[in-house]
Amino acid sequence: MNNEKEYSVELRVWHWLNAIAVLGLLGTVILRKTFLSWRDNSLLIIEKFSSFDIVVTAEQAKLVAKAIRAPMWEWHIIFGLALAVLIVYRLIMIARRGTQFPKNPSSHMKIVYMGYIVLYAILTSMAVSGLVMYFHEALGISKDFAHSIKELHEYAMWSVALFVPMHIVGVFKAENDDQKGIVSKMISGN
Repeated sequence: MNNEKEYSVELRVWHWLNAIAVLGLLGTVILRKTFLSWRDNSLLIIEKFSSFDIVVTAEQAKLVAKAIRAPMWEWHIIFGLALAVLIVYRLIMIARRGTQFPKNPSSHMKIVYMGYIVLYAILTSMAVSGLVMYFHEALGISKDFAHSIKELHEYAMWSVALFVPMHIVGVFKAENDDQKGIVSKMISGN
C-alpha cells in the first residue's frame, strides 16, 4: 500500500465517531452481560433486602434490577442511532468519492478490504435490526418476531466484538511493518 496515502478530515472524523459508537454499543452489551445482569442483580437485591428482614419477591427484584440498568439501555439506543446515521453517511461518502481503495492492492490488502466490506455489511444488519426492534410497534411487527430479530442482532454483535481486537492488532502490525505512520495518518491526515 502507498505509504503516502492521506486520509481526509471527513473520513477521519467518520472513523473516530464510528469507533466511539461501536465501542459504546459493545460496552453497554458487556455491562448487560456482567455488572448489570438483571438475573444476578435481582438475586443480590433479594439477598440484601432479606438481611434487613424485608421480603422481596423474585418479580419485584427483577423489576428493580431492570430499572437500574434502564439508563444504560438508553445509551445503547443513542449509540445505535448514531451508528445508523454514520453508516448512511459513509454510504454517501462512498457514493461521492468511491471507496478510496488503491487500484492494484496486494493480496493481503484485498483480504483486508474484503474484511471491511463484510464488517460494513454486519454493521448495517445490526443497525437495521436494532431500528426494527426499537420501532417494532410502529412497524406493526409482533413482539415475538422482534425477539427473533434480537437473536440475529446479538449474533452479529459477536462478529463485531471479534473484529475490534483484530482491527487493533492489524493496525499495530501494519504500523510496525509496511505501513509506518498509519496511526498518525488516521489522526492527523498525513
